[in-house]
Amino acid sequence: MSPGLRIDRWLFYCRFYKTRVLATAAASAGHVQVNGERAAPGRRVKPGDRIELLRERLPYALQVVSLPARRGPAAEARACYVEDEETLRVRNEKIQLLKQDRLAMPATKGRPDKHTRRKLRERNRG
Repeated sequence: MSPGLRIDRWLFYCRFYKTRVLATAAASAGHVQVNGERAAPGRRVKPGDRIELLRERLPYALQVVSLPARRGPAAEARACYVEDEETLRVRNEKIQLLKQDRLAMPATKGRPDKHTRRKLRERNRG
């Protein structure tokens, strides 16, 4: 077996996904790249590798610093990687745009009624 840790385990241990099954599915779907190449779930990562990840339509660019031994606390997980500042800025901008978009939507108590659904459809069309 080659040195390193499987990418799906690394993503799960570093708390990018709640379950290893979700991490495996993301890698299988092509949302994970290691050193610029699409990564299969069994791809091994080691310190120094660069991981690019797309999770919930938000980009992540990470440099692997260490390999975690387990899925521990969040502080322990954050010590295993360094995030690219530019990607962090882009992700925060996208999150702010999503929040502004949601605030502009008509608000209702509970589920939208018939009239609110019509307003939402009109807003999305035009």
